Amino acid sequence: MELKDLKPAEGATKNRKRVGRGPASGTGKTSGRGMNGQKSRAGGGKGVGFEGGQTPLARRLPKLPGFKNINHVEYLPVNVSRLDEKFEAGDVVDGESLKAKGIIKHADALVKVLGDGDLTKALTVKVDKVSASAKAKVEAAGGKVEEPC
Repeated sequence: MELKDLKPAEGATKNRKRVGRGPASGTGKTSGRGMNGQKSRAGGGKGVGFEGGQTPLARRLPKLPGFKNINHVEYLPVNVSRLDEKFEAGDVVDGESLKAKGIIKHADALVKVLGDGDLTKALTVKVDKVSASAKAKVEAAGGKVEEPC
């Protein structure tokens, strides 16, 4: 078998409909458009997106630019300087303790610790994410960062 021998499967291809080629073709004269009316005219018919006079979907949707990724995950940022203010040495930093200290509103919110500021106390950090600079500062102060971050 060679490339020249390949053919589509039987019945997989059809000839295109050639309209307006005389009465014997079956699609002559009015070319399958019927007698009169809007859809029989050249350029006739409703526009794309016309919904019978109802405000079209494209005009009902909010006119916001850009793209919103439905899988985007939002983290609440907490800097190490804030942890240094609010926590004592040896404390565990997690969702519950952050809520108790008034840093976040909900204990189950996703939190990311960022490295802005200085940390002088040894803390155990158990949050969802920790930036590389924050991890370095926590470990330099004698603390530790535990998973799931």
